[in-house]
Amino acid sequence: MSAEIETEVVTDETAIEDTAPAGDSDKIARLEQEGDIAADYLEELLDIADLDGDLDIDVEADRAAVSIVGAELSQLVGQDGKVLEALQELTRLAVYRETGERSRLMLDVSGFRADKRTRLSQLGAETAAKVTESGEPVSLDPMSPFERKIVHDAVAAAGLRSESAGVEPRRYVVVLPADA
Repeated sequence: MSAEIETEVVTDETAIEDTAPAGDSDKIARLEQEGDIAADYLEELLDIADLDGDLDIDVEADRAAVSIVGAELSQLVGQDGKVLEALQELTRLAVYRETGERSRLMLDVSGFRADKRTRLSQLGAETAAKVTESGEPVSLDPMSPFERKIVHDAVAAAGLRSESAGVEPRRYVVVLPADA
């Protein structure tokens, strides 16, 4: 088993030290630590499961992000990403155990979340175009909070409003016309 860890910090730390308050560099260091703890946990898990995978650690949008990439990792994603969600929660618990602080760490396996983000952004933009054309609100299928956030962001980027409706686990996005 050869789980390799590649660390790539998306932010430019020297620029942060020169221009940002000390608290920002402390926050980046804390997020990097979360990523390292998560990577250690996941590397151990890959070893136990006898799976090959490389681990990439980033800091994105005020959260640590860890990606596992490898040849045959679909069992770590599961149907509709259910196994990935569970693995993410276990990894967050491992970080909490080490740091004593709740983590917002985001885990991706074989680009599953990245692909989903792209598809959902596209759905939000296409739905916004339909609403603009028809002037009528459009309700989408139920989604997880992660999925709804992506759609809300895409709708806002298109200049329209959206809101969540319904009750978990069947909450969904409603895209509203500009004049609503």
